[in-house]
Order: sequence, then C-alpha cells, then structure tokens
Amino acid sequence: MTIRSQLEANTSLDGAAVLEAATNFFANRNGIYAAFPEKSGPTYVALRGQGGEDVIFGVAIIPGGTRVTGSSYMFDQQIARFLSTLPPYSPPPARELVADVADAAVPDATPGAPAA
Repeated sequence: MTIRSQLEANTSLDGAAVLEAATNFFANRNGIYAAFPEKSGPTYVALRGQGGEDVIFGVAIIPGGTRVTGSSYMFDQQIARFLSTLPPYSPPPARELVADVADAAVPDATPGAPAA
C-alpha cells in the first residue's frame, strides 16, 4: 500500500504566482530535493524529482486569495517548507447586515403566541 501525503494552505497570492513560486522553489533545492516541471496548466503544476518522484501542486480561487494543495509520496517536508514561505491569507470581512434587526420584526410563529 502506498500512502501519498497531501498538504493545504491558503495564501493571498494569486494562483499563477503560487505555481511559479513552487516551480522556482523546487528547481533551486539541493540534490535529491530538486524537482522540475513536467506538466502544467492554469490550476496545477506537476514536478518530477529524484528517482521519478512526483510533486504536484494545485490551486483554487477562494474569496480574497488562493487555496494551495501539494501532494507527494516522499517530498512532504519540502512541500510543507514551501507552503510556509507563502504570504499569509486574511479572509475578507464578513458582510454587515443591511437592515436593522429591530426594523425587520417578524411575527412570532410559535403556536399559542399572542398576535402582535
């Protein structure tokens, strides 16, 4: 049985910048931890490392940033190190209520409740 690790992080970078950063990060690793692009698309990059090891990154747009997923059989520590280099993610503020709750009174629908 083979176990592939998957790590995720959110960042304020856009997806293209994340994939470029992953490609550069792994191309500049020493010896057995280096990996180079094999396939890529707008939302993923597949890198090939020592001994044919796959390192895959995928990105998805989330409000205010990007969710990054990295997966590999043996490069989990290097993926975690890369993810820690990404700028932090700050979710956008929650939408404020437009109407005042007191102005939007809803009649009580509880059985036996007095009519307003």
